[in-house]
Amino acid sequence: MRKSKAFWTGIIGVLIFVATTLLGGFLDSDYNHISQFISELYAVDAPRADFLRFFGYIPSGILFMLFSVFAIMETSKSLLRTVGFLGIGIGYGLGTIICGFFNCDAGCNPHFINPSLSQIIHNFIGFITYSICPVAIFLLAFAARKWRKGMYLSNMSFILALISFCFVGLLNANLHSPYKGLIQRVIEGCILLWIVCCSYYLLNNKRTS
Repeated sequence: MRKSKAFWTGIIGVLIFVATTLLGGFLDSDYNHISQFISELYAVDAPRADFLRFFGYIPSGILFMLFSVFAIMETSKSLLRTVGFLGIGIGYGLGTIICGFFNCDAGCNPHFINPSLSQIIHNFIGFITYSICPVAIFLLAFAARKWRKGMYLSNMSFILALISFCFVGLLNANLHSPYKGLIQRVIEGCILLWIVCCSYYLLNNKRTS
């Protein structure tokens, strides 16, 4: 049962996150996925912000945390495995929850002028999330090499970790880029795609000693 729980929490979490982002863009005709951060969809002045937060992003974060717990139970014991999945669960799962509760100011205050406490917390957690997740996936790439039939997941993890590393650097180099929304979605897409790949791996492979 743990195996199926890991699969469903991972897949449903990804589906909710993606669907919430697409729905948020649809509800706001002025929103641009290429040039705006995802956080702007549920900023204090955004339409349906509370709906997107409490019925979309926060539930997906809870599911990502559960996914990491079940994944630890279903994979071979190792320090890299534990640290990696905790990085995903805390960095991405808990990070998504906290950012959902502490949404950013109007327009996400791009110039950080007199930011509210909520904005400061939101930005700090976002920075932590993007610092932890690529490293966590990279660690799990090494761990997966010792799992039963884990070579494909390992190789995919290395690729996604490398791409996310590069785009996190690109994003931090210019937070005001007209393509910052697209850059952020590449980072998010790498993490979400990894969760999907890992979920399918856990569905099809039992834990080995």
